[in-house]
Amino acid sequence: MMVLARSWTAIGLCTVLAGCHATSLQLVKVPVPIECSVEVPARPAMPTEALRPGVDVDQFAASVLAELEIREGYEGELLIALMQCKRSAGDT
Repeated sequence: MMVLARSWTAIGLCTVLAGCHATSLQLVKVPVPIECSVEVPARPAMPTEALRPGVDVDQFAASVLAELEIREGYEGELLIALMQCKRSAGDT
């Protein structure tokens, strides 16, 4: 009976040691979201939103041209904020 117990102990010990040797580490790259602390620029008031119904064509065209300039500036501010977030995340 004692021999049988020792045999099972030896088999169990060999199994445990073989299992420990068989394990290997594998590097897995997983993107981790991070919080961006850049302040989002405020959206400016658009000139065409303030127009009342029945405005003449010249006034409407002037408002549209002004709005194009304002939107380009706002898009530039948004792009700068995005680039700052990407830079803080390490994605240059």
